Amino acid sequence: VFEVEKSAVVERESTSPPQTCRKCDQVVDPGAFAAELRVCTGCGYHSPLTAQEWVDHLADQDSFREIGKRLYSADPLDFSVSGPYRDRLREAEQRTGMHEAALAGEANLDGRPVVLVSLEFDFLGGTMGSVVGEKVARAFRVATRRRLPVVSIIASGGARIQEGMLALMQMAKTAAAVAEHHASQLPYISVLTNPSFGGTFASFGSLGDILIGEPEAQIGFVGARVVEGTIAEKIPKEQRQAEALLERGMIDMIVERPYLRNQLAVLVSQLTPNRTDTWPTMRLAPTPKATRTADEVLALARNPSRPRADDYVTRVFQAFSQLRGDRCYGDDPAILGGVAYLQGHPVVLIAQCGQLMPMPEGYRKAQRLMRLAEKCSLPVVTLVDTRGAFPGLEAERRGIAQAIGESLGTLARLPVPVVNVVIGEGGSGGALALGLADVILMQENAIYSVIAPEGAAAILLHDSARSDELLPALKLRSHDLLELGVIDDIVPEPPGGAHRDPDAAARQVLERVVDHLSRLSTLKPKKLIQQRADRYRAIGAFERGVVHRARDIVARIQKSQ
Repeated sequence: VFEVEKSAVVERESTSPPQTCRKCDQVVDPGAFAAELRVCTGCGYHSPLTAQEWVDHLADQDSFREIGKRLYSADPLDFSVSGPYRDRLREAEQRTGMHEAALAGEANLDGRPVVLVSLEFDFLGGTMGSVVGEKVARAFRVATRRRLPVVSIIASGGARIQEGMLALMQMAKTAAAVAEHHASQLPYISVLTNPSFGGTFASFGSLGDILIGEPEAQIGFVGARVVEGTIAEKIPKEQRQAEALLERGMIDMIVERPYLRNQLAVLVSQLTPNRTDTWPTMRLAPTPKATRTADEVLALARNPSRPRADDYVTRVFQAFSQLRGDRCYGDDPAILGGVAYLQGHPVVLIAQCGQLMPMPEGYRKAQRLMRLAEKCSLPVVTLVDTRGAFPGLEAERRGIAQAIGESLGTLARLPVPVVNVVIGEGGSGGALALGLADVILMQENAIYSVIAPEGAAAILLHDSARSDELLPALKLRSHDLLELGVIDDIVPEPPGGAHRDPDAAARQVLERVVDHLSRLSTLKPKKLIQQRADRYRAIGAFERGVVHRARDIVARIQKSQ
């Protein structure tokens, strides 16, 4: 709320080019400072841009067409505390050259049509009253009608006190407009600048599919003065910086301003793919024959030099945009995810990262990415490589079993192609949580097991050190699982294992994944889901009553002889 929030966040300096950096006091040349988009070359501090400067920076030249240009604020409460509201509106208009605190319109971003929404903090703290709410709602409805993505630039102290409950209800209005846009399967990216607070952030500002923070931007719900006045508590400034939110899983990334336009252009391109593109044809190497024992395969799967998820991200995919966080607790480094190109096609990539054991927030991050894939009709590629989910108390407290179950349920109903590759060790339900797919591939020297061998030995033999005795019985090799019908194909590895030639190993993964995605891309969503369900209904081994009784009789006879 403006009257409180404007003094609760870091004071925001005038948008006139300063002579010294506010943070490090370095003297800056106004012309060079403007060329650097008001980013200090000495310390990297991001001074604010005006709403118009943001539009000029992001929109292709002469492409911006404003929405809601002739809307002006009324004074429904006849508000005069701290000065007549109409006088303050006139002063803000004279100071900024804008009629209100929002600028919205259609534009092109690197040649792709989008709707831009940009807030002006210098206009009454970027607060949201009736006009700002209406402009934002109109912008989203135009985007929905014209099937366009939305990019918003948030710079606001919250709701506008001078319009009372009418201002507060703009939160509901804008959230409803975003929900309609979401329901139409259209992407929305929100950029959070300094400051992003109050009802603006707690409505349309936080509802983006992707949330991007500027470095050190102050982001939150309630400003410092309100917190101190209501619960007598002080929140450290650094706890509401973008960096803290990234660590807690609340935003996807932090992007420095000089790189933001390019990042937005890449994301918009990835989330609005060309549906007419076809997958290339691949010439596949033959399925390798089984040549190694279970203990030999286990040693290769656990080789410290074996390529992990990040190795395949750089070798198989292009323009990977990592998306972080579960939006409610944290960001789990055990699961890596984001959007990338695969042979020119955008896909959602979700991968387990080797020796780390995923926590619930990792699986919830994965679910968020699965839903993004559904929304934008992007294929999903998952890489399995974990000994299992983290089994400790903190994981239980945060709902590890529910998180795994929710991941499986989400994958089962995704109306887009899903291809899974086991690239190292697949252990228990923690691995399977990313493994429910239309096609399951397995590298030649990977393993996949109901439980880690050590865990099986601890349960059955009461000694985890005797795991080697169980290895053949667990049938954890790729060839065993192909024979059992658990997996669909084996990805060949270079002689000696993937670690001997990671580039060659990556090429084999790429070719197998692309080949199967090419086949799956021809199926309609309903067919995909039904075929996936049928696939899993067919997995399992059991005997019907007559066969079971006959086998039991034979066994008894043999035992008696």
